[in-house]
Amino acid sequence: MHNSESGEGTPGSIREKHHRLRPETYVGNIVVAFTINAAKRIPYFNDTDSVVCATEALAEAFKKHHGHVGIYVFMPDHVHLMLSGQGCESNLLDLVGEFKQKTCFRVRKMGKDFGWQKDFYDHIVRANEDYGAQVRYVLRNPVRRGLCERWQDWPHKGVLGVTWEELAVSIATL
Repeated sequence: MHNSESGEGTPGSIREKHHRLRPETYVGNIVVAFTINAAKRIPYFNDTDSVVCATEALAEAFKKHHGHVGIYVFMPDHVHLMLSGQGCESNLLDLVGEFKQKTCFRVRKMGKDFGWQKDFYDHIVRANEDYGAQVRYVLRNPVRRGLCERWQDWPHKGVLGVTWEELAVSIATL
């Protein structure tokens, strides 16, 4: 039986695929890697002003939504985030939503027709996964794309909640 009003089940009908995990999955002590693309994959983040604007929005959302540790790498047309929550007040889905909204508003205020793709890719980092390997993977994205020779040379990266030294120690002692 087909639902004729919504077009469900009819050949050629377009249905949005719901692949996001339940919102409560992103709350609490959790680590999630996100990849968020700029709309139409336009390279907005070749511009340092856009990166600075987005970094400030990310830091604000990180603090507001009780982020614990985070790393970010802005590529020309997307951003990689690896975020962890701290306690029951942390909500990484809300954090990312606010980051996207604030970045969009502020970059547009600078006179650019900026936007994000509607959805994004995410990966819950499980306890049995190598956190250090995940961090290294994120940080080495500019090297894999041929944008620099060493990840340390890429200017559009950073940490939240800790220093680079504290991050390195935590990775080394896991």
